[in-house]
Amino acid sequence: MAILGINYAPEPTGIAPYTTGLAKGLIDRGHDVRVLTGFPHYPQWRRDKTRSGFRSNEQIDGVPVFRLSHPVPQRLSWRGRAAMEITFGLQLMTSRWGRPEVVVCVTPPLLAATMAAVRARVSWPRPAIGMVVQDLYSRGVTETGAASGLSASAISHIESSALRLADGVAVIHPGFASQLSGHLGVQAHRIRVIRNWTHVPSPDPMSSEAFRASHGWGSDELIILHAGNMGFKQGLENVIAAAELAGRADQRVRFVLLGDGNQRVHLQSMASGIRAIDFLSPVSDEDFPAALGAADVLLVNERPGVAQMAVPSKLTSYFRAGKPILAATDEHGFAAREIRAARAGVLVDPNRPDLLVQEALRLGQDRSRAAQLGEAGGRYCDEVLSAAAAIDSYEDWIVGLAESIRRAGGGKSGKSDAGANARSQNA
Repeated sequence: MAILGINYAPEPTGIAPYTTGLAKGLIDRGHDVRVLTGFPHYPQWRRDKTRSGFRSNEQIDGVPVFRLSHPVPQRLSWRGRAAMEITFGLQLMTSRWGRPEVVVCVTPPLLAATMAAVRARVSWPRPAIGMVVQDLYSRGVTETGAASGLSASAISHIESSALRLADGVAVIHPGFASQLSGHLGVQAHRIRVIRNWTHVPSPDPMSSEAFRASHGWGSDELIILHAGNMGFKQGLENVIAAAELAGRADQRVRFVLLGDGNQRVHLQSMASGIRAIDFLSPVSDEDFPAALGAADVLLVNERPGVAQMAVPSKLTSYFRAGKPILAATDEHGFAAREIRAARAGVLVDPNRPDLLVQEALRLGQDRSRAAQLGEAGGRYCDEVLSAAAAIDSYEDWIVGLAESIRRAGGGKSGKSDAGANARSQNA
């Protein structure tokens, strides 16, 4: 099988860890997997300067990875994003896939996934096509105000068409399934909910203590940490406003923004002179759990109006960290629904930086409640966000796609690599 998606290891956040985990999980179970992906660029939105060339081949944890070149927009714009996606899509259409029995396209990037699905549809023998939906574009352009009217309708039409090209669609949250069936014309029986999983281990207390000390965070300071992408969707101007309020009131509160993104420079400029906020560069995979464990409160912040376009990928790591979560987000959004389901945090209005400070202080003072919320997040990981359960579901879904296309007479004759491997392991 072939997995097509622009984000892959060593990108540390966002979609890459899940596409990487899927490929490695299937390889470990004996399946024949090849990945076609882009060059590392996320979350900093700059191509990794240590990698050059137009195309390259490598092996990552036993997975053959074929990298395809594409531009990376320097400024946040849909035009730049479209150029990147179309270029990557053209690369996918002109690359050798081998003769996979199943092709799994990951969206985002929507335009590239659509182009790949079209190629798969006209190939002979035609592979089964699976689409993995990590974000909803049609909701995203509406909620962020990036498009409206005819432009928004066109994007919705493209997304609907892409998903209906697929033989099956996997979504990461039940709310996505409702959107696909209710608004994008995807038949409900073709949709499978497969949750993203926790890919970060629990923090080691001694490592977290050392991380905290190395950054000069006092034992009497309340550390509120936001980890991950600093993009438009996150609306982190709200956090800077909260830090300014905390600093003005001389409270022992420090907001920490850990990571990178296309809004980082803008945010650092806004935060100039505010002593209650720190910016940290991305840390290694080994140090990331320690960073989460060094905080007192883990922060989710989403721009007002952002509700149902995505589920923040950071939540899976936050739940495993065993810390209380403070979320400045729409109470009806997917992030809020997930935090309520886990009983792992507190929600505040994303338009109220004063409430962000107030609830952070309350969590810092009520250590018993903070511990209860942190423990609930860990339980939710064990019960709902297991990597093994997710790979089980993906394997079953992919094998089912292969078998359905074979029954329909559109695939290769004989046994499928996916189906045959699964049957041999279950024998």
